[in-house]
Amino acid sequence: MQPEQPEQYPDHFDKEDLIRCGHGELFPGAMRLPIDEMLMVDRITHVGADDGLYGKGSLVAELDINPELWFFKVHFEGDPVMPGCLGLDAMWQLVGFYLAWSGGEGKGRALGAGEVKFSGQVLPTAKKVRYYLDIKRLIKRKLTMAIADGRMEVDGKEIYTAKDLRVGLFTSTDDF
Repeated sequence: MQPEQPEQYPDHFDKEDLIRCGHGELFPGAMRLPIDEMLMVDRITHVGADDGLYGKGSLVAELDINPELWFFKVHFEGDPVMPGCLGLDAMWQLVGFYLAWSGGEGKGRALGAGEVKFSGQVLPTAKKVRYYLDIKRLIKRKLTMAIADGRMEVDGKEIYTAKDLRVGLFTSTDDF
């Protein structure tokens, strides 16, 4: 059984909304996005509850690229490139966001991924990264978890794919 789009939340969010989420002011419960430099998203342009490749929900988000982003200064000297782990982390961040948007509560934690492939890179000359998630499974019982497939494009070219991204929401992370 799939939930309908939550009436209290829109289907898109701007940077201000994402910052509010990072401070715990957007959703009830404890789910927060990272803040400042670790927030790898500038906007969510679409989130839906019953669309996507599997008919169980989808999310599309963007990150504006400019040569002044912090990671270009440190990764690597003389050969600046966005670390692949940051693109993967962005997809985990977005799965957690989807869980909160769909009514889940708790602290978000990445639980793993299946197959991850990198076939390109984000250089300082790029303009925009776009993330796509297709929700495969949404579990809301004692455990709140989503499993999604994701892909990342830079300036319209697909460069990362990740299958079975898993994120859970936990009311207590003491034993995590």
